[in-house]
Amino acid sequence: MGVINIVNVVITLTTTLLLVIALVEGKIPGNYQGGSWETAHATFYGGSDASGTMDDPRWCHPGSPSIFITATNFCPPNFAQASDNGGWCNPPRPHFDLAMPMFLKIAEYRAGIVPVAFRRVPCRKQGGIRFTINGFRYFNLVLISNVAGAGDIVKVWVKGTKTDWMPMSRNWGQNWQSNSVLIGQSLSFRVTASDRRTSTSWNAVPASWQFGQTFSGKNFRV
Repeated sequence: MGVINIVNVVITLTTTLLLVIALVEGKIPGNYQGGSWETAHATFYGGSDASGTMDDPRWCHPGSPSIFITATNFCPPNFAQASDNGGWCNPPRPHFDLAMPMFLKIAEYRAGIVPVAFRRVPCRKQGGIRFTINGFRYFNLVLISNVAGAGDIVKVWVKGTKTDWMPMSRNWGQNWQSNSVLIGQSLSFRVTASDRRTSTSWNAVPASWQFGQTFSGKNFRV
């Protein structure tokens, strides 16, 4: 399974259909400015094979409507089909598999698949970065969520009260792992986002923590 990065997306419609994608950004210090405009396609899947879809901008709603969405790079490729005929998520083709209510804001149901333009924009989150700890004594799997700013984390470190800073490795998506014994220690986390900004959450987890619990740390400013 590939890396899953969570982003926020703005979708704007023009005569062909513009899709704007906004990504969470890290601001310590500074502000995430977002990315440049790129072209892609967007659809929703009524059937597992997306049968009956059409690449036709005629069914885009007029007036350049926009939507903001949170997206991941979890759209599975289908190498048995051409990238312009069923294999919509085949790399390097950018593609967005939208929920139907969001798709209907920019195009009619009959369109199936439509051309769009998108860009990453800063995300705003309520509260701090969340650290959910799972695993067992010799295996700590930490899910990192609710990340403001650039949104996708590329490096993580953990520090116990009895340890130095230790790098964590990506398990999958935004699940990061450490094979050190950390039970009974207060934990601090340091995370770096894709815009190279870093946030440190000192003693975000008390020494009494247990597997399955979620704790809040310092978020990126937006």
